[in-house]
Amino acid sequence: MLTSKQRSKLRSLASNIEPVTQVGKMGVNDSLIESLSLSIEKRELIKVTVLENSYLEPKEAGFEIAEKLGAEFVCATGRKLVFYRRSKNPKVEHIEF
Repeated sequence: MLTSKQRSKLRSLASNIEPVTQVGKMGVNDSLIESLSLSIEKRELIKVTVLENSYLEPKEAGFEIAEKLGAEFVCATGRKLVFYRRSKNPKVEHIEF
Protein backbone atom coordinates (compact mmCIF):
# COMPACT_ATOMS: atom_id res chain seq x y z
CA MET A 1 0.00 0.00 0.00
CA LEU A 2 1.37 3.38 -1.00
CA THR A 3 1.38 6.39 1.29
CA SER A 4 0.03 9.70 0.01
CA LYS A 5 3.59 11.06 -0.24
CA GLN A 6 4.71 8.06 -2.36
CA ARG A 7 1.60 8.34 -4.51
CA SER A 8 2.31 12.04 -5.06
CA LYS A 9 5.91 11.34 -6.13
CA LEU A 10 4.75 8.63 -8.56
CA ARG A 11 2.11 10.96 -10.01
CA SER A 12 4.74 13.61 -10.67
CA LEU A 13 7.08 11.07 -12.31
CA ALA A 14 4.20 9.76 -14.45
CA SER A 15 3.37 13.20 -15.81
CA ASN A 16 6.40 12.98 -18.10
CA ILE A 17 5.87 9.49 -19.53
CA GLU A 18 3.81 8.35 -22.50
CA PRO A 19 1.10 5.67 -22.23
CA VAL A 20 2.39 2.18 -23.07
CA THR A 21 -0.94 0.86 -24.35
CA GLN A 22 -4.70 1.41 -24.51
CA VAL A 23 -7.74 -0.34 -23.10
CA GLY A 24 -10.37 -0.51 -25.85
CA LYS A 25 -13.65 -2.26 -26.50
CA MET A 26 -12.07 -5.67 -25.77
CA GLY A 27 -11.58 -4.54 -22.17
CA VAL A 28 -9.00 -6.13 -19.89
CA ASN A 29 -7.93 -9.44 -21.39
CA ASP A 30 -5.02 -11.86 -20.88
CA SER A 31 -2.90 -10.48 -23.73
CA LEU A 32 -3.23 -6.94 -22.35
CA ILE A 33 -2.20 -8.09 -18.87
CA GLU A 34 0.77 -10.02 -20.28
CA SER A 35 1.93 -6.96 -22.24
CA LEU A 36 1.52 -4.67 -19.22
CA SER A 37 3.36 -7.13 -16.98
CA LEU A 38 6.39 -7.08 -19.29
CA SER A 39 6.30 -3.28 -19.48
CA ILE A 40 5.97 -2.73 -15.74
CA GLU A 41 8.81 -5.18 -15.04
CA LYS A 42 11.12 -3.06 -17.23
CA ARG A 43 9.94 0.38 -16.09
CA GLU A 44 8.24 0.00 -12.67
CA LEU A 45 5.91 2.89 -13.55
CA ILE A 46 3.54 2.77 -16.52
CA LYS A 47 0.69 4.81 -17.90
CA VAL A 48 -2.32 3.35 -19.77
CA THR A 49 -5.09 5.10 -21.70
CA VAL A 50 -8.74 3.98 -21.54
CA LEU A 51 -10.40 4.69 -24.87
CA GLU A 52 -13.87 6.20 -25.20
CA ASN A 53 -15.24 2.99 -26.78
CA SER A 54 -14.26 0.87 -23.76
CA TYR A 55 -17.18 -0.53 -21.78
CA LEU A 56 -15.18 0.09 -18.57
CA GLU A 57 -14.95 3.35 -16.70
CA PRO A 58 -11.32 4.44 -16.12
CA LYS A 59 -11.24 3.78 -12.36
CA GLU A 60 -13.04 0.46 -12.80
CA ALA A 61 -10.43 -0.60 -15.38
CA GLY A 62 -7.65 0.67 -13.10
CA PHE A 63 -8.66 -1.49 -10.16
CA GLU A 64 -9.15 -4.55 -12.38
CA ILE A 65 -5.75 -4.15 -14.08
CA ALA A 66 -3.95 -3.52 -10.77
CA GLU A 67 -5.46 -6.65 -9.25
CA LYS A 68 -4.47 -8.83 -12.21
CA LEU A 69 -0.97 -7.31 -12.42
CA GLY A 70 -0.27 -7.43 -8.71
CA ALA A 71 0.56 -3.72 -8.96
CA GLU A 72 -0.48 -0.53 -7.21
CA PHE A 73 -3.09 1.64 -8.92
CA VAL A 74 -1.53 5.08 -8.42
CA CYS A 75 -4.17 7.34 -9.96
CA ALA A 76 -6.65 8.00 -12.74
CA THR A 77 -6.44 11.40 -14.39
CA GLY A 78 -9.21 11.69 -16.94
CA ARG A 79 -8.83 8.55 -19.06
CA LYS A 80 -5.15 7.99 -18.16
CA LEU A 81 -4.23 5.38 -15.54
CA VAL A 82 -0.93 5.04 -13.71
CA PHE A 83 0.42 1.80 -12.19
CA TYR A 84 3.49 0.99 -10.08
CA ARG A 85 5.13 -2.31 -9.24
CA ARG A 86 8.69 -2.71 -7.98
CA SER A 87 10.74 -4.71 -10.48
CA LYS A 88 12.42 -7.95 -9.46
CA ASN A 89 15.11 -7.38 -12.08
CA PRO A 90 18.31 -6.08 -10.39
CA LYS A 91 19.37 -4.32 -13.61
CA VAL A 92 16.37 -1.98 -13.56
CA GLU A 93 16.88 1.46 -12.02
CA HIS A 94 14.46 1.36 -9.08
CA ILE A 95 12.30 4.29 -8.07
CA GLU A 96 13.41 5.47 -4.62
CA PHE A 97 10.97 7.05 -2.18
